[in-house]
Amino acid sequence: MGGFSSEYPISLKSAKVVHSYLDPQKYNRYRILISREKWVYVDEEGNEHPVNRHDFSVSVGNQRVTFDCVFNAIHGSPGEDGYMQAYLELLGIPQTSCDHYQAALTFNKRDLLSVLKPYGIKAAASYYLNKGDLIDEEAILQKVGLPCFVKANKAGSSFGVTKVYRKEELARAIQIAYDEDDEILIEAFLKGTEVSVGVITFEGKSLVLPITEIVSENDFFDYQAKYEGKAKEITPARLTEQQEENVRKAARLAYDTLRMRGFSRSEFIFLGEEPYMLEMNTTPGLTEESILPQQAKAAGIGLSALFESAIQQALGEN
Repeated sequence: MGGFSSEYPISLKSAKVVHSYLDPQKYNRYRILISREKWVYVDEEGNEHPVNRHDFSVSVGNQRVTFDCVFNAIHGSPGEDGYMQAYLELLGIPQTSCDHYQAALTFNKRDLLSVLKPYGIKAAASYYLNKGDLIDEEAILQKVGLPCFVKANKAGSSFGVTKVYRKEELARAIQIAYDEDDEILIEAFLKGTEVSVGVITFEGKSLVLPITEIVSENDFFDYQAKYEGKAKEITPARLTEQQEENVRKAARLAYDTLRMRGFSRSEFIFLGEEPYMLEMNTTPGLTEESILPQQAKAAGIGLSALFESAIQQALGEN
């Protein structure tokens, strides 16, 4: 739990839920906090014990503890961008999220959408910037129009995202995005129903969960809407039969094409019957109020079963 990004406090909330729902009769559970300052095991009394980064072990008293499996609840870097996955893979320690390549690819919105485009998964018209690039506002707006979204390319929870209505707002929005990342994605605004689609590996098979419709009180599904109650999340989504079929097909195709495993949550916006992909999250929020747990509940899957299935899959029991 933890991480290096602005999503640190959300990760702690997710980890608390995972820890509380895993049966202590079945599992010895250890909360490992990863931050830029320290890697520590936080025991039940809140005491911290350093993690040995050479083998990801901890010493508690005179006992050395090693782990059979890591449950990854870090949102953002280094848990969602491939770094922890690669580190644990090198050490031969199973973990519950996707592999390091898939994590790095999906964390990079620009690369993800480019890879999926040949498979027929649609995305909004977009313009890319890297820090230091010349900013040609005319060229940007000619490509994406107004209003548009300026996004940090590798950030979650809507950090570094601005909806731009006027040309005069563009420079400030680009600076906000650069505060989060050195790569930017500028996308055309798509006016339509927004949905979130969870696809997971459950009991050894990929499963598309009931779809959630996002109705934000704010201008878009920003941080407040996601985490401070400024949105309605309606599960199952109010979609036509054709819309539901199309978005379920697109979400499963993305998951299977990328050879994903573990949990994923993909966001789409409909133009008519057609879903346009925005992004895929591979370490989605896991609090009781988070979208993926809501979807699992609607599918009749409790949180204990959801988390346990991820561990069993990682350990090769499924």
